[in-house]
Amino acid sequence: MVTEPLLDPDSSREYLRDWKGRVDRAAATAQALSERLEGLRISAADGNGLVEVTIDSSGVLVSVAFTERIQRVAPEAVSRAVMTALGIARREAAEISRRIIDETMGPGSTAGRVIEEQVLRQLRGTADE
Repeated sequence: MVTEPLLDPDSSREYLRDWKGRVDRAAATAQALSERLEGLRISAADGNGLVEVTIDSSGVLVSVAFTERIQRVAPEAVSRAVMTALGIARREAAEISRRIIDETMGPGSTAGRVIEEQVLRQLRGTADE
């Protein structure tokens, strides 16, 4: 008589050990990805050397540094410089995040693509704030 693999106690134990191993590996990978993205900081400057901004992995502005050159330009130009630098930083954050996700989750990973979409959505969402 042939029994189903999951009905056989030894096969069931092996299946559960394998399943637990896959779950543990997936959890460790997710934790590693989270830590790498959490520590990400990106700095970028505008093309005119007026400002440098730093953002975190979700696109939130962490710091802004102005150069003395802002004293010689109109406030509107300074505002545009901040927004330009912010856009550059967010695009760079998206590219670095993609690389981190691919390195951590593996290229072509379905879970990695879902996470990447969420990261990109977050970075685009902060552009409207």
